[in-house]
Amino acid sequence: MGQSLAKSGPLRALGAMSGTSLDGVDAAVVLTDGITISGFGPSAYHPYSADQRAILAAALGQWHGPAVQAAAQVVQQAHVHALGGFQGGADAPIDLLGFHGQTLAHEPRGRGSLQIGDGAALARALGLPVVWDFRSNDVAAGGEGAPLAPFFHHACARYIGATAPLVFLNLGGVGNLTYVDPAIVDPAQAVLAFDTGPANAPINDLMQARGLGAFDRGGVLAASGRVDGALVDDFLAAPFFAKPPPKSLDRNDFADVSARVFDLETADAAATLTAMAVASVRRGLAHCPAPPAQVLVTGGGRLNGALMAGLAAQLPCQVAAIESVGLDGDMLEAQAFAFLAVRAARGLPLSCPATTRVPRPLCGGRLDWP
Repeated sequence: MGQSLAKSGPLRALGAMSGTSLDGVDAAVVLTDGITISGFGPSAYHPYSADQRAILAAALGQWHGPAVQAAAQVVQQAHVHALGGFQGGADAPIDLLGFHGQTLAHEPRGRGSLQIGDGAALARALGLPVVWDFRSNDVAAGGEGAPLAPFFHHACARYIGATAPLVFLNLGGVGNLTYVDPAIVDPAQAVLAFDTGPANAPINDLMQARGLGAFDRGGVLAASGRVDGALVDDFLAAPFFAKPPPKSLDRNDFADVSARVFDLETADAAATLTAMAVASVRRGLAHCPAPPAQVLVTGGGRLNGALMAGLAAQLPCQVAAIESVGLDGDMLEAQAFAFLAVRAARGLPLSCPATTRVPRPLCGGRLDWP
């Protein structure tokens, strides 16, 4: 291990995340020893162009072939561009990069989980040690490979001084939640995490298919429509919602959702897809060990007024954007992979039975040097 990683105490880690919404690359710095958070550093966002999003979307659900190769080039180039400005000076050097890559396919009981992007090439391009391939070890050991942010959420709960159980709800393309009891020191004993269902992805797909932009800005369109309750009830009949956690989804696992609203007027379709996202979170909350004191919402969904209003109306606790406790909802996933990179470099577990169904707390990731 290099000198910077061998030193005791916190490392200055840079995390990079490109999520299922296919909007761009988030990058953020965290000061951490992999157990506690000492502070947060600068962050940046590099959006994909419309052409790049189209290339990525064309590769979703595929495991190999020309479309995957083209998507990998997009991801690699975008990350070099997004991360190149984080080298820092002598007073604030980056010790380590956590590189998640772009998920194209997720089939933990079959072919595994595919994140495109070459961490070794990124290490050479940026001159930084890179931890990447975070999910393979978990899947190989029998886990779902997702979600991986829960141990970071536990550290965040303790960082903000929470004392009662709470939920971190990430509404990206797919929704996922982490239940945290901050009174328990060991994260493997303190968390339960799982995917809740489709979140922004079907809404974004609807908007793009009908030529109305990349997403329902502010949830304005959904707020003007009428929910088709029968479609929501039919959606909730899927076996996934009754399945006990932990459990995870691929972005395309609910691909039929778009077809369900095909015949609806656009505003009504947006309202119905938004109601489906809310209903799936409500169902998910019922799986938690105890009612949480609050739900802190992160990801793009927290900016959707219709989605947030639905959550506030249907969940039995306080609902707030994560900024209400001083955290950054745009960068939380990138920060998570900075935190996880340090854990991986120091041989600490990234997952446990209550997060991914892996048989035991398990480390993961691959470390490559420049």
